[in-house]
Amino acid sequence: MSADIPPLTGELLGLDLINTRARSGTDSIDHLATPDGLRTWVALQGERLAQYGGDVLAEASQADLAAIHAVRKTASQLVDNIRHGKAPSDASLRELNRALSAAPVHLELRWSGSSLAVAPRRTGSVIADLAAHLAEAVALVLTDPGVGTIRKCEAEDCTMLFLPASSRRRWCAAARCGNRMRVARYYQRHKDS
Repeated sequence: MSADIPPLTGELLGLDLINTRARSGTDSIDHLATPDGLRTWVALQGERLAQYGGDVLAEASQADLAAIHAVRKTASQLVDNIRHGKAPSDASLRELNRALSAAPVHLELRWSGSSLAVAPRRTGSVIADLAAHLAEAVALVLTDPGVGTIRKCEAEDCTMLFLPASSRRRWCAAARCGNRMRVARYYQRHKDS
């Protein structure tokens, strides 16, 4: 795995956020280290974060990333505690609640020309809004009945988390770590014979 490989996506959004920080051997990979990285990740999320796509994050700065990194760090701590059956720390809960309250949500009515539609709307800066949206996604992961089944990829150098659909799933992605581990086992078996 290298920094030029895009982050794994397709898990619950809160897990996808945690998975933007990974490890490859001794190298740390942070897919959200720069505003460009954030914009790329948001684009990879497609419809789940469509309201932050295009030019919405064009003005995001390196300093703005602190709010996103804080949510990710807190999410990682909380998910790790919950999936191991430990109580979450009060400090972590306060931090996530702070992010949730930084961009309050209200319903907004809009006329589409033929009918009314209602949609949630957050107030605050675009970064505070995105951080709150991500904190909400983390809250949904933490309260999901399957949170205790979240697993870490079994590949030695992978730190990705996933919610397995099957009890047999061992890797974050078959194409990413599964094939690599199968090839390594095959090589080891044939090397020893």
